[in-house]
Amino acid sequence: MPRDNTTSNSGLPKVLVTRPIPQEAIDKLSMHCEVHVHPLDEAMPAELLAEAVRDVDGLMPSGVLVSKDIIAAARKLRAISTIAVGYDNIDIAACNQRRILVTNTPDVLTEATADLTFALLLAAARRLAEADRYVRAERWSRWQWGSLWGVDLHGKTLGLYGFGRIGQATARRGRGFGLRILYSARHRASEKIEQELAAEFVDRKTLLRQSDFLSLHVPLTPETRHSIAAPQFALMKPSAFLINAARGPIVDEEALVQALEAGRLAGAGLDVFENEPQVHPALMAMDNVTLLPHIGSATAETRLRMAVLAAGNLLAALRGDRPPNLVNPEVL
Repeated sequence: MPRDNTTSNSGLPKVLVTRPIPQEAIDKLSMHCEVHVHPLDEAMPAELLAEAVRDVDGLMPSGVLVSKDIIAAARKLRAISTIAVGYDNIDIAACNQRRILVTNTPDVLTEATADLTFALLLAAARRLAEADRYVRAERWSRWQWGSLWGVDLHGKTLGLYGFGRIGQATARRGRGFGLRILYSARHRASEKIEQELAAEFVDRKTLLRQSDFLSLHVPLTPETRHSIAAPQFALMKPSAFLINAARGPIVDEEALVQALEAGRLAGAGLDVFENEPQVHPALMAMDNVTLLPHIGSATAETRLRMAVLAAGNLLAALRGDRPPNLVNPEVL
């Protein structure tokens, strides 16, 4: 294994970054910390991570599970600054028991993720991935009237399950395409936001029944896991499309496959999966499903902002300040 990229400043707090990130963020950390960066752009194996965190004060994970066993191994750990919005990969209860501060990186990836969500919606509606494969396979020999028909967006209904930052940004894009906007969420948005986005608050059953495109924007919690499953697909229009750039386990993937195979759903656009990086084999074989490798925030500008924000969060926590974007304020 390559040696890690370590910036040694003896006597300063030790920080572990679990995969390579932009140098600007490393430099920011290195001004105040001894920084160790895992050199491979892949999830650290649990055994290696457990060993690496034993004497660190701060952890910056990305795409790695921070379980209660990892937290127990990190005897000096004071703060975890995940380079992501979602933090379902971190055992928050174990952190709370140890009074370990946990932060995330909201806001900075909102627009990129909303762009990707809408790209999936367009790809599903107009069969873009299928059409690309058709051309690359040299099957296109002539123009045909009945070839690769998709569906219009204008005048259709975009249903948003969850209406936080990314959901609202997706609604804004939907308005530009002439879509009617419905949303369902635990908390209703302000009247100002509803008017600005021409968004109508409905219950979840109404959302499922009326959406032509159902886009998921809730966090992964015990309550939302498999909250889109067979009973929900049964309520949806057979002409509807499911769009998911949130978290894979929100959807019961087996139920999704069954709905698609039975024609109870027209198609799907997926950036996330229940057991990623594994994808259900049936989805892999379906032309009416667009599959992406979890790239919602994958732009150079956004990933830089995420890394720099995460570094700032971690430095604040290690200084003893209340860090920005704290997700477990109950530990204070």
